Amino acid sequence: MQQLDALAREAVALAGGGVPLSAAEAEVGRQLQVCNACRYCEGFCAVFPAMTRRLEFGKADIHYLANLCHNCGACLHACQYAPPHEFAVNVPQAMAVVRVQTYTEFAWPSALGALYRRNGVTLALAAGFGLALFLMLVLVLKGSLFLGPLVGNFYAVFPHNLLVGMFGAVFGFAVLALGVGASRFWRQESPGPVSGAAAVEATRDALRLKYLDGGHGEGCNDADDRFTLWRRRWHHFTFYGFLLCFAATCVATLYHYLLHQPAPYPVASLPVLLGTAGGLGLLVGPAGLLWLNLRRHPLHGDAVQRPMDRGFIALLFANSLTGLALLVWRDSGAMALLLAVHLGFVMALFLTLPYGKFAHAIYRGAALLKYAIEKRQPNRLQLGAD
Repeated sequence: MQQLDALAREAVALAGGGVPLSAAEAEVGRQLQVCNACRYCEGFCAVFPAMTRRLEFGKADIHYLANLCHNCGACLHACQYAPPHEFAVNVPQAMAVVRVQTYTEFAWPSALGALYRRNGVTLALAAGFGLALFLMLVLVLKGSLFLGPLVGNFYAVFPHNLLVGMFGAVFGFAVLALGVGASRFWRQESPGPVSGAAAVEATRDALRLKYLDGGHGEGCNDADDRFTLWRRRWHHFTFYGFLLCFAATCVATLYHYLLHQPAPYPVASLPVLLGTAGGLGLLVGPAGLLWLNLRRHPLHGDAVQRPMDRGFIALLFANSLTGLALLVWRDSGAMALLLAVHLGFVMALFLTLPYGKFAHAIYRGAALLKYAIEKRQPNRLQLGAD
């Protein structure tokens, strides 16, 4: 049996045009061959209908399906071939191992792809506190760490142009790095032309986090085989909290440059309301995701990646907590200190953005778009229904 299994792995590793696969990619290919013969989970999520369009699984196919997987865990608990069966089919875990390999392989600059393996809680918090301490030391040398109440005037502590230059450069690099990685991934996939209908469907599925409902509407599996929608809900708090904070920054930029109204803004103003709502979402969502992460079933996902997951959660939570604290005490003498701490965590988030858990949103979005394009193309195999 072991010899036959080794031969099967070798055959899978050479599938898809003869491009050699890594051990993790070959394992995904092996499991998908079993799934393709069974197809019990065909109605669960997008992975299985996409799988039935293929008889062999090359590198591009495996990368695509791994990023299409939302790691809901439903197929693991439904599978008759899951461990301890000798076929040892665990699609969520095998896909998770390959996903992080795609982030590393497509990372830009390529040498920084190794950061995905080191991006844990310790690194995230150390970067945040380290940058905050640096900014505090700068203010101490300037003699402006403990000024009198400044009525929320952040630019009296750090000049506007300095903040724009610092954070604009770091955020621009993060966008560039993620964009190049996504472009490399997209070129490998060769999905075909993007139609308007496909783009709308992929956008809708991403915004709804559709496949975090388990593919059947009842939700994901967390600690056991019971379904729950809490993972989807915590993701919604986090996702839309992040978008609201980004919207607050964009609106404040328009106020500053178009309306010539520099900060600080009143509590009832649009930038502050958007930022407050987003900050609350980024407190509730990451706290819930951390709670689920700590209690998830050991066969769900890749345990090696949990430090990276928790590091990203910790940075989001710290950004929100320090931002809301800054809003509450912005009229006090502690404003400069709180501003330095908040900016330190914001900078740490931007610096780690291209090489941490945030990347999954970019690659998963690309995979959803490919799925929306592909399902509109003729299925020559007719092994299952889209």
